[in-house]
Amino acid sequence: MFQGKTILLGVTGSIAAYKIASLASALKKQHAEVHVLMTKNATNFITPVTFESLTGTKCLVDTFDRNFQFQVEHVSIAQKADVVLIAPASANIIGKLAHGIADDMLTTTVMACTCKKIISPAMNTNMFENPVVQDNLKILEHYGYEIIPPATGYLACGTTGAGKMPEPETLFSHIEREIAFPKDMIGKKVLVTAGPTQEAIDPVRYITNHSSGKMGYAIAKAAMLRGADVTLISGRTAILPPPFVNVIQVVTAKEMFEAVKSVSEEQDIIIKAAAVADYRPKEVKSEKVKKSDGEMSIELERTDDILKYLGEHKKPDQFLCGFSMETQNMIGNSRAKLEKKNLDMVAANNLKVEGAGFQGDTNVLTLITQKEEVSLPLMSKEDAASKLLDKILYS
Repeated sequence: MFQGKTILLGVTGSIAAYKIASLASALKKQHAEVHVLMTKNATNFITPVTFESLTGTKCLVDTFDRNFQFQVEHVSIAQKADVVLIAPASANIIGKLAHGIADDMLTTTVMACTCKKIISPAMNTNMFENPVVQDNLKILEHYGYEIIPPATGYLACGTTGAGKMPEPETLFSHIEREIAFPKDMIGKKVLVTAGPTQEAIDPVRYITNHSSGKMGYAIAKAAMLRGADVTLISGRTAILPPPFVNVIQVVTAKEMFEAVKSVSEEQDIIIKAAAVADYRPKEVKSEKVKKSDGEMSIELERTDDILKYLGEHKKPDQFLCGFSMETQNMIGNSRAKLEKKNLDMVAANNLKVEGAGFQGDTNVLTLITQKEEVSLPLMSKEDAASKLLDKILYS
């Protein structure tokens, strides 16, 4: 994911410094070149050798260290950097950077960087809420730094409140958003529907389908990583929502229909990947008990046709993509859907093809437009999401 990317991690004097070892390892596993710069105080919490073992690069602490090849080290690393993350960032380092003080390896390197710089404050609650620290954070934001809000919880000092450094997974997501993909969707508003809907029969049972939501979630994340403003309308799934995405949780097809109606007009791209239940109970017609088994007769009615509504109300500059899951005549049925629902593209798959469809982590898509059919091989749903977005943007 990060092949060819250079990431600088700045570590300052905080008990949370030990968590950055996990982050450094995760970044290295994604094939990034990782350089760690530490303040002298940070070495009291974790040793430079730990980071050197994990990253395969020299951990820099002393600006005047003579044990490296002949070049101005802080300048050469700064020129290579694609993103800088300072975590944990102490009140001291925040104050220095806000006022242009460069008196150690970390601050001199960061001052020489022209790439995106991200700060993750970590300190005692009272320190974090101190007006001076808050003013310094505002100064850094003014100069283009991104500030990751600290988590609230139990701190090493024994108090509970804001000031806790977020977990490495959260820090990773901020770096991923910055450098994982070119930002070719900046300015685009994208709506994705995902997951199954549920139609209650009674307080215990409901009608649904086998959709996991994985494909829709992968599309929403891929669009976010490419710079889009993404809204994800999701039925109930077991997946954590992607970060930096506006998520609207729904249960029934009616709720999803109303949610789509409320936001669809302002979207540039709409991708309906949700597997909406086709029917809902109209009413319970009769119920009788035979021995120990309950038997119920239910009259069903069709749920709202979301794609039909979107096609009928599509603006001239909107792109509308639907999914078609078939077991036979996939191309013919999908082309009929393309015409009938006034779609720009159908992403079709055959549930009988190994590796395609619900639940799994892979998919086999055929992207169908008025002009052509592009068959994609078996690939991860994340890769399939990227290919689908490529087709929307560049076809």
